[in-house]
Amino acid sequence: MHTTAPEGRGKGELEAEILAVLHRAAPEAATPGEVLERLGDARLAYTTVVTALTRLHGKGLLRRAKRGRAFAYTPVADESGLAARRMSKVLDGRADREAVLAHFVDELSDADEELLRRLLDSGT
Repeated sequence: MHTTAPEGRGKGELEAEILAVLHRAAPEAATPGEVLERLGDARLAYTTVVTALTRLHGKGLLRRAKRGRAFAYTPVADESGLAARRMSKVLDGRADREAVLAHFVDELSDADEELLRRLLDSGT
């Protein structure tokens, strides 16, 4: 079932937009009101932003600290770090890690495969 927010966005789309706003604001934390203002969508409800931020925090993608009566949120990692976390979660959810990694490497371009080899060789 596809869940759509009342404003016409899918839940994942809104979460991605909010993460992008918080990455642009980093390292400063932003409250739901500040996030809503930076999204610039007058149709979007404050409570919808709060719900999305709460979900992102629950997924371990955001840190939060009390600021006045609200929480202020920051990403736990930069965008490449978040992508790496998503890749790790996918890998963790599979029984045959070797097969998943082998297929991943098979799908890499020659340039990306060479980059991966250099990173592995350097211990990064």
